[in-house]
Amino acid sequence: MNPLNRNRSELFQRGGHLYMVIAAIVIGLAGAIGAVLFRLMIRGVQAVAFGGTEGVHDLIAAGWLAEPEDPIHWARELSWYWKISIPAIGGLIVGPLIWFFAREARGHGVPEVMKAVALRGGVIRGRVAAIKATASALTIGTGGSVGREGPIIQIGSAVGSQLGQLLGLNSAGIRTLVGCGAAAGIAATFNAPIAGAIFAAEIIVGHFAVTQFTPIVISSVVATVLSRVLLGNYPAFRVPEYQIVNPFELLPYIATGVVAGVVAVAFIRSLAIAEKTFEHIGVPEYLKASLGGALVGVIALQLPEVYGVGYNTISLALAGTLSAITMGALVVAKVVATSITIGSGGSGGVFAPSLFLGAMSGGVVGTLVERYFPGATATSGAYALVTMGAVVAATTHAPISAIIIIFELTQTIDIIPALMTACVVSSLISQLLEQDSIYTSKLRRQGVDLNQSEDPNVLLGLHVRDVVDPNPEIVSESANFQTLLDLVVQSDHTQFFVVSENKELMGAVSMSEIRRLIYERDTLQHLVVARDLIEEQIPTLNAKDDLDLVMRIFSGTQLTELPVVDPDQPRTLIGTVSEKDILPAAQSEQMRRDLAGGLSSSMSAVSKGRPVDLGDGYWLREILVPGYMVGHSLSELEIRKRTGVQVLLIRSPGQTPDEAHQVQVPGPSNRLDEGQTLIVAGTKEGLDEVDRFRT
Repeated sequence: MNPLNRNRSELFQRGGHLYMVIAAIVIGLAGAIGAVLFRLMIRGVQAVAFGGTEGVHDLIAAGWLAEPEDPIHWARELSWYWKISIPAIGGLIVGPLIWFFAREARGHGVPEVMKAVALRGGVIRGRVAAIKATASALTIGTGGSVGREGPIIQIGSAVGSQLGQLLGLNSAGIRTLVGCGAAAGIAATFNAPIAGAIFAAEIIVGHFAVTQFTPIVISSVVATVLSRVLLGNYPAFRVPEYQIVNPFELLPYIATGVVAGVVAVAFIRSLAIAEKTFEHIGVPEYLKASLGGALVGVIALQLPEVYGVGYNTISLALAGTLSAITMGALVVAKVVATSITIGSGGSGGVFAPSLFLGAMSGGVVGTLVERYFPGATATSGAYALVTMGAVVAATTHAPISAIIIIFELTQTIDIIPALMTACVVSSLISQLLEQDSIYTSKLRRQGVDLNQSEDPNVLLGLHVRDVVDPNPEIVSESANFQTLLDLVVQSDHTQFFVVSENKELMGAVSMSEIRRLIYERDTLQHLVVARDLIEEQIPTLNAKDDLDLVMRIFSGTQLTELPVVDPDQPRTLIGTVSEKDILPAAQSEQMRRDLAGGLSSSMSAVSKGRPVDLGDGYWLREILVPGYMVGHSLSELEIRKRTGVQVLLIRSPGQTPDEAHQVQVPGPSNRLDEGQTLIVAGTKEGLDEVDRFRT
């Protein structure tokens, strides 16, 4: 074939460059329209819930496409019971909506997209976009203390995933279009094309490969252009004129970065605590969002600024019109209110609350700096602006995205030096104090570690506890030489561990040492006891040691068997590890990886989540356990009876980053958990039937 014709064919074939560019344009248009419609939904719900007839009239007069306002001006006029009841009623609608139709729509959205990209090849159910939009609009519109960015990311990602599946793309293509949808949503919301592309590549997709980054950029640009046509070309926030007054002013910004890092960690941990707390509250899951809404209403009795997205309050902090006491109180109130809203099952993002927390905490720092160093520093609004980015960087562990987002939100370049300083410092503080970002923290609690990978050295994935023999050969320190000779004949062990009268390990007598003295047994039989032959300086192991370390010990000594002791009582013998047992364990682990991990990798190569031809009409697939299966046993689900599909293996993520995925052959009573994957086999028709059940 002519090279030119071949290149053209590659451009136009399914998944080719031009093919993906066209798909990215479509998603960019859909993302912008979705962002605008979502804004309309929030405004409508907000106006009706807090303003009633007057709210609807104000909405019509202001224009449907105007920036949604926080419902503070309406809420201040309401009776106390309405301030509590409105978010509670919103939760009463949102809870059942999510629970019965799309549980992925619960929470802040981005972790669910990250999980879909990492574990399901980017596959997101089609209904998620509609349910997420409705649930989030109701949550935000009725006063839930969350943002609209996370929902828009999930909505755009769901649209991208559905288009990729409709076009029959492989998993790499679907993941790229998911990133396009996320970028389009961010870009259209914030009028920030660069920020949208960087956020999608850095956080959603996870890298900047050219083949995936190009469509993401195109989608982001298209969404921005259309949103500017519909909404106008305005920055998300109006900020005061900013400049660095004094070169030494970077020092207070370093302190600001430290404050931002601490606030971000408090936010991450508070959110985790709230989610765990609501898991154990003894009310039906679909009613917890209503309880959370009522609690937010109680907070809003004194601080109605916690209602909704909070952009108007952020603008006041940027203008320097709020007192330090008010802003300090709002930091605490917003952390608690947002944690309650999301932890109880509400739907909304954490990006806007992060901006809110940054503006308030930065405003406090700026007020104090301005008070004690008047004229030598910028206004408190400047510190609020910088700290917005610093808190976002610290919560997401993505400083590059945070810097660019704040730059595009404000469209002022003079802020960059201070912003970069604060973002880097806050990210370092956050990562020092908290292993996970606000997104990966939720995934880790579900047993999903996106950074987890199996080391090619299989011994690093195995531990002493996997091969320990709990029945070591033990002899008393007073045992005579004949007793030791009898052990040589009767025992399979090569080391005989000598213990004191208090059962404490004293050392070991090796078989080689006994053999060396065997010709003198008649002389030594009544002269030598076990205590006289022990080697005291022998290495000991504990159950958590990996087998790579054990093999290095064996290689550096003449020993073939080592004692395993209790880590809390190092002289208490609990077992033994033999060199001959390590090789079979390593071979077994390698086979497990070939079957589970290797199979998964092979499947990913031909597109994860799509069938692999086994021949004779049978196919193989790996799927993430869908929501409808969670909590049910295989016998209850009757998958084989209903579809003819056989569940071959269940893969469960390790409990810690150091543990590999655990693989088990399922039985009828096995109950399925979130985060597990199933390796299933069956006919193409049967696998399609499973897909229909999943959607």
